[in-house]
Amino acid sequence: MNNFDFRNPTELIFGKGQIAMLSKRIEKGKKILMTYGGGSIFKNGVYDQVKKALDGYDVIEFGGIEANPDYDTLVKAIAICRENKVDMILAVGGGSVVDGTKFIAAGVNFNGDPWDFLIGKAPVCKAIPFASVLTLPATASEMNNGAVISRRATKEKYAFHNPDGFPVFSILDPTVVFSLPKRQISNGIVDIYAHTFEQYLTTSIHTKVMDRWAEGLLQTLVELAPELLKDDRSYDACADYMLTATMGLNGFIAMGVDEDWSTHMIGHELTALHGLDHGVTLAIVFPGVMSVMRKEKRCKLLQYGERVWGIKEGSEDERIESAIRKTDDFFRSVGMKTRLSEHGIGQETIDVIVNRFRERKWNLGEGGIVTPDKVEQILKERL
Repeated sequence: MNNFDFRNPTELIFGKGQIAMLSKRIEKGKKILMTYGGGSIFKNGVYDQVKKALDGYDVIEFGGIEANPDYDTLVKAIAICRENKVDMILAVGGGSVVDGTKFIAAGVNFNGDPWDFLIGKAPVCKAIPFASVLTLPATASEMNNGAVISRRATKEKYAFHNPDGFPVFSILDPTVVFSLPKRQISNGIVDIYAHTFEQYLTTSIHTKVMDRWAEGLLQTLVELAPELLKDDRSYDACADYMLTATMGLNGFIAMGVDEDWSTHMIGHELTALHGLDHGVTLAIVFPGVMSVMRKEKRCKLLQYGERVWGIKEGSEDERIESAIRKTDDFFRSVGMKTRLSEHGIGQETIDVIVNRFRERKWNLGEGGIVTPDKVEQILKERL
């Protein structure tokens, strides 16, 4: 097990009716910027619950944050925060709204173009306080310090981490899952699965606790998927799903392990270039990473196949192939198309992505084992 330093200061407030706790967690007299997305919170009742809880507070609203939040939208919110001397931001929405809010919170006190800290040209400064009311489980942005921001004008998408960029608190009410369309549920399932994979399907070192925890999350998703894709989801299934999403990327299963994240970085490029949903890109790329990197990930692939899918028969190569196939089949079972060609994407896009990685001198994965040449092989394998 690797050495590690773990800290997660976010308070998690979980369960039915917990949105009402906002008035007990935010001091009176605070000037609040309330951020949200395209308007689903007006249909599912969350907006009304938040406004009721914040009755008497000085609240400025900023809506329209996109899925894959856009830089040009977010800098407008930064200007509003500065002009109005906002004390705190409350994100009400899914991972994109929370990610966008992290960028806004970090940009308020940044002297210069916030794009610079996003692409690593400058260190990120201390964020102003922010919290979240989660409406779409998937990213665990409600309990971590990372975010991913797009810039549609240049077809780029980058992730950043802010050491002081954790939400002060996050409220998770599983009843919000009742009204989510199947497309969002499918994206969420794949996103959570991939988050867990990026921290699990790496080197085989002595991390028994983290391995079992990660395998439990994967097994939970496989078990929950049929129930979640029904129109009448149970509260318990929604609660387990919501908590699985949070636990998949709040740092708990990352303690002492090597991490990969090559699938996410490749997937970001597919979103930036073609506008594919984040979950869709992960369903395409991950089986390719498993296949092309099977030698480097051999021990974990065998362990994954046995513990998650019960694959115990056959040669090692046959068991690995079966584990990859089972994963692809699972993604398809929740409604995903897992080939580039199914989305009308071909060699031209592969060339653009590989050239970008070469220009950036990016070697991805644990220990930099996923080189641009490997990226090319992975994408070609998924045509």
